Amino acid sequence: MKEILNELFEHKSLSYERAKEVLTNIGQGQYNHSQIAAFLTVFLMRSITIDELAGFRDALLDLCIKVDLSDFETIDLCGTGGDGKDTFNISTLTSFIVAGAGYKVSKHGNYGVSSGVGSSNMLEYLGYQFTNDADKIRKSIEKAGICFLHAPLFHPAMKNVGPVRKELKVKTFFNILGPMVNPSFPKNQMVGVYNLEVARLYAYLYQKSDKNFAIIHSLSGYDEVSLTGDFKRITTQSDEILSPGYFGFEKIMPEEIASGGNVEQAAKIFLDILQNKGTKAQTNTVLANAALAIQIMNGKSITDSLAEAKESLESRRAYQALKTLLEI
Repeated sequence: MKEILNELFEHKSLSYERAKEVLTNIGQGQYNHSQIAAFLTVFLMRSITIDELAGFRDALLDLCIKVDLSDFETIDLCGTGGDGKDTFNISTLTSFIVAGAGYKVSKHGNYGVSSGVGSSNMLEYLGYQFTNDADKIRKSIEKAGICFLHAPLFHPAMKNVGPVRKELKVKTFFNILGPMVNPSFPKNQMVGVYNLEVARLYAYLYQKSDKNFAIIHSLSGYDEVSLTGDFKRITTQSDEILSPGYFGFEKIMPEEIASGGNVEQAAKIFLDILQNKGTKAQTNTVLANAALAIQIMNGKSITDSLAEAKESLESRRAYQALKTLLEI
């Protein structure tokens, strides 16, 4: 690690092969926490390169506990986090609405690091028991339309990194990696990113893959469609700036989609929205994200996709997906 750090401190970047090797070594416990912290800090001071990101991603995918869901057409909805906006759990709620609309969701998630309440915090608070048991995961996606893959159970090699990230309490390149390393390898994905530079990195790598994807970034700084202003969407076919009016919605204020500050308040918001008792701003924000995800799956217009999202929510099928998941 000393040699690698010296190279990085001299403003050199890692090749794909070297990046993959370093992260494999981290995963195998070959470096101590101080060395890992120093390594992570380098990428807080400069942008990660495409080769470095690809190498880190492939190392994690090689080391992960894989889940075979290849006989389902699945989608993952996951954000990088790290936007510092402290919103309620938009991508997790979106996942249940998409599942309620009849699509299969393989949701990859973790505890909040740079924010207080991640998808794992929320589901754990609601009573979900994390598992990497393949039979339970398949049963979840068959019965509830959604399974939840708690990242630490599928990436055991990263147990050496978790404590360091928790102590640093800032976003690291693992925020960027999270959505890229779903252990079920879904063919469809909507991923939110916290800035345009990360959007560019994702676009480059995803356009070289066989994924059917949409990369989302709100220009006001959110890693999802926030309805606080315009947002960028990159797909296999287009790269465009869209406004809340794309969905027929009005612009909202940032405080209207705040988390409430703790898991108890965030859970109340979560359940209220799923039971169609959320505020107009909260509900529209989730519906906008769900409509974009559904559009990836059905290839229809945004009007038709939004109608499917509304039906999932208003019929309580989205809420039933949560109840079924918790029962399993």
